[in-house]
Amino acid sequence: MHSEWRLLDTGVRTAAENMALDEVLLIARSEGAIPDTLRFLQFDPPCVLVGYHQVVEQEVRLGFCERHGIEVNRRLTGGGALYWDSLQLGWEIVTTCDNPRLERKIERLYAQVCGAVARALVKLGVPAAYRPRNDIEVRGRKISGTGGTELHGALLYQGTLLVDFDVETMLKVLKIPTEKLKAKEINSLKERVTCLKWELGRVPPLNTIKEAIAEELARELKMNLVPAGLTDYEETLLAHRLPYFKSDDWINAVRTPGDKLVLKAGRKTRGGFLRCSLVLTADKGRVEAVYFTGDFFAHPRRAIYDLEASLRGIEASADAAASAVREFFHRSRARLPGITVADFTSVLCDALSKKDYPAWGIPADRVNDVSTVVGPLAGITTAPVVLLPYCAKLFTCRYRFRQGCSLCGQCDVGEAYRLALEYGLKPVTIQNYEMLSRVLRRLKSEGVPAFLGSCCEAFLTKHRRDFERIGLPGVLVDLDSSTCYELKQEGAAHAGRFENQTALKLDLLELLMARLAPHPGKNMKARV
Repeated sequence: MHSEWRLLDTGVRTAAENMALDEVLLIARSEGAIPDTLRFLQFDPPCVLVGYHQVVEQEVRLGFCERHGIEVNRRLTGGGALYWDSLQLGWEIVTTCDNPRLERKIERLYAQVCGAVARALVKLGVPAAYRPRNDIEVRGRKISGTGGTELHGALLYQGTLLVDFDVETMLKVLKIPTEKLKAKEINSLKERVTCLKWELGRVPPLNTIKEAIAEELARELKMNLVPAGLTDYEETLLAHRLPYFKSDDWINAVRTPGDKLVLKAGRKTRGGFLRCSLVLTADKGRVEAVYFTGDFFAHPRRAIYDLEASLRGIEASADAAASAVREFFHRSRARLPGITVADFTSVLCDALSKKDYPAWGIPADRVNDVSTVVGPLAGITTAPVVLLPYCAKLFTCRYRFRQGCSLCGQCDVGEAYRLALEYGLKPVTIQNYEMLSRVLRRLKSEGVPAFLGSCCEAFLTKHRRDFERIGLPGVLVDLDSSTCYELKQEGAAHAGRFENQTALKLDLLELLMARLAPHPGKNMKARV
């Protein structure tokens, strides 16, 4: 038996209008004021929509957006930041959480709805298929991303279909989360996404695309679709809520603390990138505030806020943090596809561990420039090897793409080599990831207890699981200047051909060399 759904096409609207309408539809459906609805939507002017749990300035190049009239807003749903222009088509279903036609488990719901839209694209001549966790792909390349949220028993599940695609503008607008690249084994944006125009050589009529999607969703969910517009109630509610969705309170609803010292850590999970920003009380004994941000999905939407609230005031220790996280997920109904309790515990404890860094002489405002792998800093007593990135050498240096250093003093690597030798450490230049893997495995087999190194945050995020799999403890100092990840040259860097020059944080490196030298006390000067 089929149920009657409204087919709603709200046409081209601003980002604030479309986001406000999402909430309006959820509210109206939760109150029983409207029927189940299939909605199509478009955007103009172009905009960036960050996910519900993301921090705008971490995801968006705001200066570029302001100069080019690109609006910035926030979605009700989780996931990563998206660039929308008039070339994209949005679709969404609004129904009740207990709709018997929908799968109950989140992952099965993703597969059910994405599968229907994929079949619609097949009808258009595109060999699309569902890709877990919540994408639709064509021959391994993403053509549609999806996500959902709930409110008072109502469900919104939405997707973006790339009809045509302005790659250049998207790269200039978004700070692409490059930590995802390794998992998808790709080297550039064009290798991981596609659009109808690229696949078909043309753009099908928009009505043809909508009809195909509507037919397949109707078949999957057993809908009878009846075209209709917004009700008077929805229009009234939209007029009431629109000012809020235009406001800074909504657009920047997720922030990191301003003036207080923030301890940060991040981790790539199956469900997306998870970042923890932690503020402690003045005596560092308790958690004053904690913020989890990233491109993940959470059900219900407020689950992350509830988790953050449950952690305020706990003892600032790894045991207390782990216990509090476990307790929250045990008693709550929170569901975060692809993210485990262990993921939250790990990233929280990574951030907490940085409260002890000043005891090593690391200035409080520099603790986020230092990270560890395979164990805390307190457990590393000596590190006889210093691993340095080749990208900090002069591009004209004869040692740029091979091991060694002439100690000419014209780049940071030369100074790092000199310091390492002064402290009795062995410096090694790492040319690419494969070399890093070989060196770490060899050092571990030789019984080296730990290493000291330097790499950018994006490299660490991308390869943290590789470091953990190899199992050699290490201390890593962040890089200065533009890295290959910021310049979208990860492929060249992976192969050892990155042509820009980065800068080492030599003061922190020297401080740690002095602390981790095999013969401490030889020369304990440090310039931090």
